Parts: sequence; structure tokens; C-alpha cells
Amino acid sequence: MLILRYSPASPYARKIRIAAELLGLSERIEIAAADAADPADSLRLQNPLGKIPTLILEDGSALYDSRVIAEYLDQLAGAGRIIPRESTARFGALRMQALGDGINDAALLIRYETFNRPEALRYDEAIALQQGKIDRALGALDAAPPTGSVDIGHIAVACALGYLDLRFSGAWREDHQHLVSWLKEFARAVPAFDATKV
Repeated sequence: MLILRYSPASPYARKIRIAAELLGLSERIEIAAADAADPADSLRLQNPLGKIPTLILEDGSALYDSRVIAEYLDQLAGAGRIIPRESTARFGALRMQALGDGINDAALLIRYETFNRPEALRYDEAIALQQGKIDRALGALDAAPPTGSVDIGHIAVACALGYLDLRFSGAWREDHQHLVSWLKEFARAVPAFDATKV
């Protein structure tokens, strides 16, 4: 059995859990919590970066990060199911995944800066830089949400929006009504999205 080291709040781990469900692989994956901040957690032995998600294969080797794990799961399920084979569709899906993951990267940096760092040491310019990335990405997505069959790009964008809901009280929603509608439809079409909500 495969083992997914994860944290419930991680948008990257959520992406993999949704992908596994869509690919019909959930029954083959044991979900095991990891504490990336704990030096004693075995995660650091499984993944030298100490990051989640990490997928432990049946031979004991590990795959990371979420993009690599998604590619592996897609191959395991027969290839081309959430990462299209055809070139134009493939790179469209991968580009959309990069946009979703980029929102998460920026949101996590803001979260670290505002919640982990003492207020007197916070760097407002760094927060503004990351917020700009999020705002531009949301604007682009609101103008052109993901279309077509659900693929890894759709999943990544949905998980990014879910993370913004979780950590930033859904502040993105007021100015991005097309994206709000898109996410509602995604959640309807992909029950694993609500099932993995924290």
C-alpha cells in the first residue's frame, strides 16, 4: 500500500487526495499525518526537505512534491486521466496547476509572515509582494476560469481557492464572482473537494 504523509490544512496534500479519488486510487493509499515542524517526525527521513505531501511507495522510496506525486498517480491509473496526453491540453493543465500552486506558495508566505513572525519583525513589503501575485492570479482566473474536463489544473486552482477560504476568510470572493461560481460548480462535480475540506 502507498502512504501519503500529509497535513489536513495543506492545499498541496488536498490536491493529491482529490486527484487520488478522481483516479480511483484512494483505496490503495493510506493517509498518515505528518508534522513538518517536528524534528522527530519520520517525514524528514522520508523526504530530506521535510515537506508535505510526501508519497511513500511500496518499495519504501518516496516521491515529492505534489506535482511529481500527481504525475505518478496519473501514470499509475493509466495515464492521461488528470494530466492530458495531447500537448496543447497537457501544457494548459500544467500551466493552470502552476497558477494554482503559485497562489498557494504566495498565500503560505503571507501566512508565515503574519502568523509565525512576531509583529515587530514583519516585513510589509514582502507581504505586499506576495499579495500582488495572488491578486493578479485571481484576476486572470476570474477572467478565464478553467474549462473542459476536470484535470490537475482544475484541482490545483480549487485547492488554492479553498486555502484562501481557510486561512484568509474567503476575502477573495467579493471581487471574483465568476471564480466563485466556477468553484461552486467544481465542488458539485467533484465531491472529494468538500470531503477534504478542513
